Amino acid sequence: MLPAAQAASPEVGRPAPAFTATDTQGRTVSLDGLRGRTVVLEWTNAECPYVGKHYGADNMQKLQREATAAGVVWLSVISSAPGEQGYADAKEAERLNAERKAAPSAVLLDPDGRLGHLYDARVTPHMFVIGPDGTLRYMGGIDSIPSARAADIDKAEPYLRNALHQVLDGQPVEKAVTRPYGCTVKYAS
Repeated sequence: MLPAAQAASPEVGRPAPAFTATDTQGRTVSLDGLRGRTVVLEWTNAECPYVGKHYGADNMQKLQREATAAGVVWLSVISSAPGEQGYADAKEAERLNAERKAAPSAVLLDPDGRLGHLYDARVTPHMFVIGPDGTLRYMGGIDSIPSARAADIDKAEPYLRNALHQVLDGQPVEKAVTRPYGCTVKYAS
C-alpha cells in the first residue's frame, strides 16, 4: 500500500513521483540519482500493435537516440505481469532491444506494477518527461493520432518530441498533458 501522499496521480508542474527500480542489467535506478538530468519514462509492451507502430517504423528508436545524444536519460518500463501480454524478463527485454535496435538508457523491469501504478501508466506507449529539477513536465501520448498505422506518424503532431525539445530548451511545455493511446498496461490482477 502506498502512503496517501504517493497514491495520488502524478501532476504536471509538481515533483515527479520518486521511484527506485531494477533494470535488465540488475542495476538499481532511482529518480533521486538522476536529479540534474532530464528523464523520459516510456511504458512499453513489445506485443502491443501501438508500440509496434513506433518501433516498426524506427520512430521510437530515433526519439531515443536524439534524446540520449542530448544527455536525456530514457527509461523504458515494462510493467506487464508474468503470464500477461508483454511480460519480459531481463534476458527477453535485452533480446527485444537488440532485435529492434532500441536505444533507451535502460529498461526497467516492473512485473509487480509498482512503478506503473505510481505514475498511473495506463497504456503502452504512455510517455512522461521529468525535468532536471525533478518536476513532471509532460505526460501523455507519443503523438496526436491514436492509431496502430505507421503511415500516420508523419501526419501526427509529435507531442513527446515537442515536449522534450521545450524542456531541453528551458521553455514551458505547450501541451503538457495529452491523451495517451495504446494497449492497456497488463498489470497483475
